[in-house]
Amino acid sequence: MESVARGGTRWKRFAVVMVPSVAATAAIGVALSQGALAASFSVSGQQFKVTAKELKGTGFVQYGALDSGKSGAHPVAVVGLDEATITNLCQSVVVPVPVFGDVSMTLKAGGGGGPKVKAKKLYIDADDLKANATFNKVDIGVSVDQTTKGPGPAKGDKYAPDSFAQQAESVKFTDVKQRAWATTAGTFKLSGLGMSVKKGKHECY
Repeated sequence: MESVARGGTRWKRFAVVMVPSVAATAAIGVALSQGALAASFSVSGQQFKVTAKELKGTGFVQYGALDSGKSGAHPVAVVGLDEATITNLCQSVVVPVPVFGDVSMTLKAGGGGGPKVKAKKLYIDADDLKANATFNKVDIGVSVDQTTKGPGPAKGDKYAPDSFAQQAESVKFTDVKQRAWATTAGTFKLSGLGMSVKKGKHECY
C-alpha cells in the first residue's frame, strides 16, 4: 500500500521539512563499522550536493536536528534508513582555495547499468531536497522517541525529545537533487566508483 497516513496519496516535490532527505549522500564514501549519526561529529563549514536517478529504501525515519561545527549550528532534516539501494549516484563539493580559486571534487557510482550503490544503517543530514517520493505504510507526527519502522535516532544526535517525526516501512525517490551537511553509514558499497578533481565549479546540479 502506497500511502500518506493511511491514504492513497503520492507526495511529489514536497518541502524538506516534511519529506526526508534522500540517502544519496552516501556518495561521500565513508564506510564505518558503527552507524553513528552525523551530529555526533563536528561538521565542516561546507555543504555538498547530491543527485540520484533513483533511491529505494526500507526502514525509514525522519526528524529535525542540529548539526554543529566551527561554522555554527545548522538546522537539518535527518533521515535514517535501515537499507538503501541507489542508482546513478553523483556527489560534489566545491572547495575555495586561497589564490588558486575554486576546486571541485566529484564522486560517481552505481551507474552505467552495473551494480547499484548499497548502504546499511544510513543517516543523512540535509537542508534542501527536490525529488519525486512515494512512501509505503507511512506514519506522520509520531514522536521521535517512539519510532519503530526505521533505525531511530542514533546516540549522540541533537534533537528535541518527543519532537515531530515520521516513519515508513519503505520509500522510493526518483530524480533526486539534494544539499547536505553530513552523512554516515554502517556500511557502504560503491560499485563502479569514479572520482575527479577539477579547477572551477563542477557540481552535480
